[in-house]
Amino acid sequence: MHLARFPRVRLFPAPTPLERLDNLTRTLDGPEIWIKRDDCTVVATGGNKVRKLEWLIGEAKAQGATHVVTQGAVQSNHVRQTAAVARKVGMTCTALLEHRVETNDRDYLGSGNVLLDKLFRCHIEYRAAGLDMNAEAETKGAALRAAGEQVYVIPGGGSNKVGALGYVSCAQELMQQADEMGLRIDRIVTATGSAGTHAGLLVGLEGINAHVPVLGIGVRLPRDRQEENVHRLAQETAQYVGMGAGVPRQAVVANCDYVGAGYGIPTEAMREAVQMLAQQEGILLDPVYSGKAMAGMIDLIRKRVLPRNETVVFLHTGGAVGLFGYTSFMEATG
Repeated sequence: MHLARFPRVRLFPAPTPLERLDNLTRTLDGPEIWIKRDDCTVVATGGNKVRKLEWLIGEAKAQGATHVVTQGAVQSNHVRQTAAVARKVGMTCTALLEHRVETNDRDYLGSGNVLLDKLFRCHIEYRAAGLDMNAEAETKGAALRAAGEQVYVIPGGGSNKVGALGYVSCAQELMQQADEMGLRIDRIVTATGSAGTHAGLLVGLEGINAHVPVLGIGVRLPRDRQEENVHRLAQETAQYVGMGAGVPRQAVVANCDYVGAGYGIPTEAMREAVQMLAQQEGILLDPVYSGKAMAGMIDLIRKRVLPRNETVVFLHTGGAVGLFGYTSFMEATG
């Protein structure tokens, strides 16, 4: 795949670190656990959306846009990163925030990502839960165009065939790191939500014949819907990059047993995972994505679904600033 033919804006120094988690590996008695630090993409405390935004903003600039519109939940990591990148490249950002989590908690509504959105002077509008938020963003984009703005609309999570290029590239980067280190990877584990990270990884790995499976730990939807969304986007991305055979349906695997009561609603297992990584490795996870994904991986290791003889890479998608939106829950430790 020749990704250089697609417009791109370089936003962070690559590659991000690939580190062995010695303490966690020892505590869980195997498998050998490594972490790909995509929380280290620098912009606005980093996160996986910065990778996607390299390609999305690249296309936006190529089209002459000066204003980006996007959407997400109130504590959206994606919105925070998009707002920051827009300022970095001299664009205006409008974000529609969905009240996806029913709460009156002051920290959730005003701290964490929301505070940073405001610091980046993002134009925020709120929407009730349950709407088609991508459609809402398109409607807002159309209204701004009618007012004379040059607008580029970015879907939630940056998850379309353009944004997924960030994780096609990441798959290539990760395997090159592993090859240079002499590290054989048996499995990659990551959070799967809006599907772009998961789908991009699958396309990238398939395109270089890596033969490394990806396990997505779901954070929102039931398994059948999540896998369907990931496969659809993987096929669209594969076609976009000219990979004719696409991604086999059986390559798309999501475990959605760790969502809990719903998207953005914290779980005890997530809290344990966040505490464990902080206290054993000095690494901060987030409460919505990487925390639940790590909780799922820890449970699967304890149950020996992930066996001792494997080498597993956990892809850290960032978002630790979101912890400040969950202060009460995180402080209520037993």
